[in-house]
Amino acid sequence: MISQKRYTTAPATTRRGTRLDFKPVTADAMPDIMRYLRRQSSRSCDYSIGGIYMWIEYFGYEYCIVGDTLFIKGLSEDASRRPAFWVPIGAMPVEDSVAMIRNYCKLRGMEPLFSAVPEDKLELIASLPGARVEELPDWADYIYSATALATLTGKHYNKKRNHVNRFMADNPDWRLDEITEDNVAEVCEFFDGLDNGNDKADPVMAEYESEQCADVLRHFGDYPFEGAVLRDNDGRIVAFTAAEVLGDTLFVHIEKMRHDVAGAGETINKLFAASMLRKHPEIAYINREDDGGDPGLRYAKESYRPVGKVHKYNVTFG
Repeated sequence: MISQKRYTTAPATTRRGTRLDFKPVTADAMPDIMRYLRRQSSRSCDYSIGGIYMWIEYFGYEYCIVGDTLFIKGLSEDASRRPAFWVPIGAMPVEDSVAMIRNYCKLRGMEPLFSAVPEDKLELIASLPGARVEELPDWADYIYSATALATLTGKHYNKKRNHVNRFMADNPDWRLDEITEDNVAEVCEFFDGLDNGNDKADPVMAEYESEQCADVLRHFGDYPFEGAVLRDNDGRIVAFTAAEVLGDTLFVHIEKMRHDVAGAGETINKLFAASMLRKHPEIAYINREDDGGDPGLRYAKESYRPVGKVHKYNVTFG
């Protein structure tokens, strides 16, 4: 469950007397944080509710709001796991908000590090004096055309369509249901029964991700998520997914399936994209997040023909 604990760290004060006083991200903070996420246009999954709340414990996220601007502090998205910050979001000019963070770090003997800076925000911060930029290639988010995933038209999707057709032929009474409070316990039971072995490039992160998926399902109503389950011919769940909409982008945070059921993954991918397009016609893109450096996951994501990636960077200041 999203942490409810409360504590504060020592504030950092600038020459103007304004201070950064970070506190843990909790369930109570979600409305305030969401207000700022909706005011920015990045398609990075990090700048979404799922990107924050599903990874609170792993990255140790804390936040504060100063001058109508959201500041997020956590750990870097690389192997070093150093204290790091987001590019602040809000009314404050970026040179002022970055100066506040640099002052915060100076008081604590820390290197000012902004981690997983998406390319659409990179120019804001990389142009400031003393900035050093390093790309994080394993953390780039894959971006797809929502219409392409919902229709799978074109010869490059032949194999995907064949998998979907196979599933529907094997299961003529298939059904796609919305995740609701009436069936979420069944979804939890399905997930618990999956083989969630940690054979990924980063087993520690894979284990944490599995635990967080289970937690999201147990507290599904706490999140601004929409989800669906795919059922086979006998009404049994064979796959499920959960996502959120921000602006023109659908962020798919969770997608799990039985790998022994032919076409289950391809089918829920296509049907969910189509259902969300009908429900949210403003959606133009789907973010299916990064591959974390896992070769198998990279191959799977590339096979869906992304229209681009949200490249991310570490930015430090000397």
